[in-house]
Amino acid sequence: MQFVKAHAYGNDFLLLAAADAARTPELPALARAVCDRHRGIGADGLMVVDETAAGARTRLLNADGSHSEISGNGTRCVAAWLARARGLAEGGHVEIETEAGSKRVDVLSVEGPRYTCRAAMGHPEAPHEVEIAVAGEAVTAVVLRVGNPQCVVLGPAGHLTIERLHSIAAGLAVHPYFPQGTNVELATVEQSDRVRILIWERGVGPTEASGTGACAAAVAAAAFGGAARTSDVVAPGGTQRVEWTDDGILLTGWAELVGRVEWWGR
Repeated sequence: MQFVKAHAYGNDFLLLAAADAARTPELPALARAVCDRHRGIGADGLMVVDETAAGARTRLLNADGSHSEISGNGTRCVAAWLARARGLAEGGHVEIETEAGSKRVDVLSVEGPRYTCRAAMGHPEAPHEVEIAVAGEAVTAVVLRVGNPQCVVLGPAGHLTIERLHSIAAGLAVHPYFPQGTNVELATVEQSDRVRILIWERGVGPTEASGTGACAAAVAAAAFGGAARTSDVVAPGGTQRVEWTDDGILLTGWAELVGRVEWWGR
C-alpha cells in the first residue's frame, strides 16, 4: 500500500488512493497505525482520495482514527498532489469534494514540490460568543463552524502559552458543550491585519498549523476582536492569509509534497 506524504506549514497528511483504501477492512485502525509518529509513518491525518475529472472526492480521518469533515490544509495537500500528477501550473485549479462541500482550489505558483494555492472555503456558520467553564475558569469563546466545529478563545498575547494550550484548549476540545468535539484556537490580535494562534485539533492534539483553524480565528478576530476582515494568521508552522469576503472565506498558503511511502505494516 502506497501513501503520499504532504504537509502545509508542518500540518502533515498521508494521502491514500481510494482504491487502496478499499483493500483494508478497518480504515480507522489503518489511520491510527500509519499516523503514529513512533511506530508508523507519522501524520496528523489520513486523507482518502478518489480522483474525479474535476479534481477529487476526499475523506479525512484524524490521527486517532476519528472522522473529520474537512481540513483546509489537507485539502490543499490533495490539490498539490493532483496538480503535480496532472501537470497543473500557475492558473490551474481543481475541485476538491469534502464532507463539508466542494472547495475550489486555485494554483497561484509552483516552486519545486511546493504549491501555493488559494482555496474557497465557503461561509462561516453562526459565529457567536459563549461563556464556558473549563480547567477551573470561565472563558469567553467564539463558537462557529468552518465546515467543521471551531472554538476560538481571544485574549492578550500572554494567554498564548503551552500551559494554556494543554489545559484550556485541550479541555474545550472534549468539553460536554461540544458533543462531537471541536477544534480549538487560542488567538490574539497583534495588529488589525495580523492574528497569532496556537492550535489544539480534535482527534490530534497540538498541530503546527490548521487551515480551518486559521479561518475560524480570522473570523472570530474580525467579528469580536477588532481585526480587519483580511488578515495574516500566524501559527507555529507559519503564516496563512485569510480573506473573509461577502462571497465567503478565501484561504491562501502553500502545501509541499514530501514523497511517496510504501507501507509494510499490518
